[in-house]
Amino acid sequence: MTTTFYVDRSSPLHGLNPVTKLVAGLALIVMAFALSRPWWASAVLFVVVLVPAVAIGGVQRRFFAMLAKFLLPLLVMLFIVQSLFYPGGREVIFGLGPITVEREGVLFAAQTASRLLVLVGVFAALLLTTHAGRMMAALVQRGMSPKISYVVSATLQIIPNFQRRADAIVQAQRARGLDTEGSRWRRAKALVPLLSPLVLGAFTEVGERAVAIEARAFTVRGPKTSLVVIPDSRTQQVARWGLVLLAVGAVVSRLWV
Repeated sequence: MTTTFYVDRSSPLHGLNPVTKLVAGLALIVMAFALSRPWWASAVLFVVVLVPAVAIGGVQRRFFAMLAKFLLPLLVMLFIVQSLFYPGGREVIFGLGPITVEREGVLFAAQTASRLLVLVGVFAALLLTTHAGRMMAALVQRGMSPKISYVVSATLQIIPNFQRRADAIVQAQRARGLDTEGSRWRRAKALVPLLSPLVLGAFTEVGERAVAIEARAFTVRGPKTSLVVIPDSRTQQVARWGLVLLAVGAVVSRLWV
């Protein structure tokens, strides 16, 4: 059984070719990391591009819930560490005894946080609006090796599959009398009997996927047919090349500035 974060909607974003969404996401990530001046350039990309896109797709609630769950603790730690321990900071904006918060550290943390928002946001948007099977079929149609397309498709399913397996293991251990609630120390002790079946299950699934790959003749050379044909318009093809040029332009501008 395969679990994904995909939310089925009839939106313009869902209707795009998965390759177009993948190229757009990668181009956005490249531009976010290539644009260093001003420091808020990545934040603008997130607000102007990603937020309207997920709103068009109708998945904004799930999108922001995923960001809050997976990214918020990291961003909080990032601001604390960089604000207090940024090397070479000169302008102190707040001080309390030996503790000082420097402007350079805050700006660096804000820039890094905005880049992480774009990076994680792109993959969250892909997970929510792109079915892994359609992504794989679209990549194969565009000439990509079935093996590589399978790796891309499987990567999009890693987190939801681990989450599904972890939930099943927790329910099974609770049925056997394991206490997974209560104090932090009790929950920490409960992690040990949960991790072993989670890791072993992952290895078992790898073997099952290998058998599935062989059964589908992935190693056989020559053209392959598919029951699913993903539409791909000329407009989207031109748009993909335009996005690639934008990403290349951002990298070139970073090298020259």
